Amino acid sequence: MQRFTEIYDRITAFLSGRIIESLALLLTRLALAGVFWRSARTKVVEGTALEIDETQYYLFEEFGLPLPTDIAVPLTTYAEHFLPALVALGIGTRFGAAGLLVMTMVIQIFVFPEAWWPTHALWAAMALILISRGAGIFSFDALVTKLRR
Repeated sequence: MQRFTEIYDRITAFLSGRIIESLALLLTRLALAGVFWRSARTKVVEGTALEIDETQYYLFEEFGLPLPTDIAVPLTTYAEHFLPALVALGIGTRFGAAGLLVMTMVIQIFVFPEAWWPTHALWAAMALILISRGAGIFSFDALVTKLRR
C-alpha cells in the first residue's frame, strides 16, 4: 500500500507542477484568444489587415451599446485584434485577459444576454484563470520575469 501511495504522490506532484500547469495555461490562452481573434476578423474587409467593414456600424447600432457607434466599432475591432494577440503570445497576459473579460461582459449584457451558460461563462472562466494564474512558463511574460531577476 505504501508503494501505491508513493507512486500516486509522484504522479500528483508531476501533474500539479509548472510544466503541466503551463501547458494548460497555454491552451487556455490560445482558446480564449482564438474566440476573439475570429470575431475580430469578421469585422474587417476581407483581404485587409484592419479596414473596418462598413456593415459593422449598422450592426452595432442595433445592439444599443452605451458608446456612440463611431467609437464602439473601431474600439471593439482594434481591441479584438490587439488583446488576443497579447494573450496568445503571453505578453501582458493578465492585462489582455482582463480586457477580454470586460468585452465578454459587455457582449453578455448588451448583445447576447441569453448566452451566459452556453458561451460567455466559459470565456469568463478562461479569462479569470489567466488573470489569476498568469501565462505560465511558455510565454514572453515568463521570459521577461526571468530576465528581470
